Amino acid sequence: MLSKLKDITTFVFDVDGVLTDGSVFVTEAGDQCRTFNTRDGYALQLAVKCMYNVVVITGGRSEGVRLRLNSLGITDVYLGAHVKLDIFENYIAEHYIDRQSVLYMGDDIPDIDIMKVVGLPTCPTDAAEEVKAISQYISPALGGRGCARDVIEKVMKIQGKWMSENATSL
Repeated sequence: MLSKLKDITTFVFDVDGVLTDGSVFVTEAGDQCRTFNTRDGYALQLAVKCMYNVVVITGGRSEGVRLRLNSLGITDVYLGAHVKLDIFENYIAEHYIDRQSVLYMGDDIPDIDIMKVVGLPTCPTDAAEEVKAISQYISPALGGRGCARDVIEKVMKIQGKWMSENATSL
């Protein structure tokens, strides 16, 4: 798995169960709220600043999620994705990205189709067993509790970009 880290140029993440812990709080008015981890957020914005492609594909439709991700510099956010693989295939074709240079992190059944075609399929430690079975790396961190930071940091460290002068001065 370590040899694959050096070739990663693109991170693709699911939201619920990966960037959040999978909990959805519903207010009396029907609004849905999620909690994001600030350490994951730091790593995500750093990856964007260091010129990695950072993409989020989720079945959820929360504009609050889009706003949070946009505030981190992530502009490639796809909400309401019923067939995630179609969005992924279109994205890599439009951006001329080799699927072997993609790290995907998912946690549940809707993520499996993409995980089967990327260079490095990963998941949080609390992912569904079916997802764990096809993951080449299982983060020791839980979904929404540092798993995104874990994989981004590993990639950036092996590529010499984590805590580099360029990264810290951005």
